[in-house]
Amino acid sequence: MEDALARRERLKALRAAAQATDGDQGDAAAAAPAADAEPEKPVLKFRNYAVQDTKRIDHERVAAAQPPKFQEPVVETKPEELPQEELLVNIAPKKANWDLKRDVQPKLDKLERRTQRAILEMMREEERRKLEEEGGVQD
Repeated sequence: MEDALARRERLKALRAAAQATDGDQGDAAAAAPAADAEPEKPVLKFRNYAVQDTKRIDHERVAAAQPPKFQEPVVETKPEELPQEELLVNIAPKKANWDLKRDVQPKLDKLERRTQRAILEMMREEERRKLEEEGGVQD
């Protein structure tokens, strides 16, 4: 409690010192508002609020701002005419199909060999199974 009282006294002393320094500079300014008898009324500006009673605030209504007129400059250019040959070149694919087939052919050959081996192996297994069912007699 004693600390609070001591702190309060220090704050009062600081305020008095601040007012004394401000008072030297603002004595004339402080006297002028005291001379005016009527205080200024705050001006209400309804920016985000739609007021129900518009008759009371018609004098404060602001006209809507009009954006400046802007005309975009138009530049007239002629379209570039390309010869018919260049148009056909642009339509053609970049890489021909024969090129793709040439790149994939070695892989297809390897796969074909593996497929043939697998088919032969399956035929041999089927033949062995049939021989075992017949009783193991070979020709």
